Amino acid sequence: MQTRALTVRQLNMYVKTLLEGDVRLASVTVTGEISNFKNHYSSGHLYFTLKDNDAAIRCVMFRSFASRIRFTPEDGLQVILRGRVSLYEKDGQYQFYAEEMNAAGIGDISLQFEQVKARLEKEGLFNPENKRPLPRFPKTAAVVTSDTGAAVRDIINILGRRWPQTEVIMCPVSVQGELAVPEMLETLDRLYALGRADVIIIGRGGGSAEDLWAFNSEELARKIYASPVPVISAVGHETDFTICDFVADMRAPTPSAAAELAVPDCKEVQSRIQKCRSSLYSALLAKYNYSKTRYEAVSSSRFLKRAEETLISVRSETLDRLYDRLSVISQRYIETSENALAGLSSRLDALSPLKVISRGYSVAQSGGKILRTVNDVEIGDNITLKLSDGMLKCSVLDKENNIG
Repeated sequence: MQTRALTVRQLNMYVKTLLEGDVRLASVTVTGEISNFKNHYSSGHLYFTLKDNDAAIRCVMFRSFASRIRFTPEDGLQVILRGRVSLYEKDGQYQFYAEEMNAAGIGDISLQFEQVKARLEKEGLFNPENKRPLPRFPKTAAVVTSDTGAAVRDIINILGRRWPQTEVIMCPVSVQGELAVPEMLETLDRLYALGRADVIIIGRGGGSAEDLWAFNSEELARKIYASPVPVISAVGHETDFTICDFVADMRAPTPSAAAELAVPDCKEVQSRIQKCRSSLYSALLAKYNYSKTRYEAVSSSRFLKRAEETLISVRSETLDRLYDRLSVISQRYIETSENALAGLSSRLDALSPLKVISRGYSVAQSGGKILRTVNDVEIGDNITLKLSDGMLKCSVLDKENNIG
């Protein structure tokens, strides 16, 4: 008897029925490492492989279950899955359909906290150079917190006591639960648009890690980082740390401490003003006394008492000295000039034609010009001979060239 052949789909459907019919496979808890992780953002479904050292199984987590995960799944994470085993009939691959995912080793909250912290730190949102200084004398301070509880009362009382001049804008919000993050985001947007606050305090009083969880929101942290004015984070007690603490411009250990950081103490400011006033008065008094002493010393000096006489005597003495110096300089100049003139006169006298003539020589001239050669005259010309004691009028009777 020949058995009827099954289609591939029929065979896969049969195996799927067997798997889903086993009550032991309807709710299974399995642990392993995530690999080949894919998040189909359009559908919200998660696809990955769960593996250990010896085996692997394909896993699917549909959007309705994936939205409940408290952390971000990624390759390399050790997780604990709860779900069912079935078969995907199209490819005949049996796989695990996860309905719940928890972190193995550490809690989901701790893992999500570390993931968000590492991501924002890598982007530079915690860098100290991005932290802005708080204003010294803020005109307006905004307080984003719950309108009930001790935290808001402490903040308002401390702000009013320390610096009454600061206007306080109260922004009541939920600080825990599903509405906390959306309300704080909306409130911060309104504050940024209003543009009146010089500093913003955001926080709440103490509580459990679950109570403080809203302040670990990545979206809230980015909103605080984008603030146009400095932000003080004051969440929980001194030992509590949230993501908002790391991204804010200043972290306060408590809400009360945040109020003390936000505004100065008017008593301290008044004390400093009084010290400055006293220091200024002492400095001015010392300057006045010094100037007065100097004035009295100058007023009683001989110079001011007999100013005209003193000035004349000083000027007269100066003129006398200048006259003496001028006389010496003039005398030296005259002597030097006389010596130079005598030297020049001797040189000029030695070169004088009269000096030559006195030694027995004469100078022949014709027409007012000195005769230098016999060629300067002709026979019959009248010439003049200049001697040391007079002149002779002569006529040229003959001339002879001295050929030498």
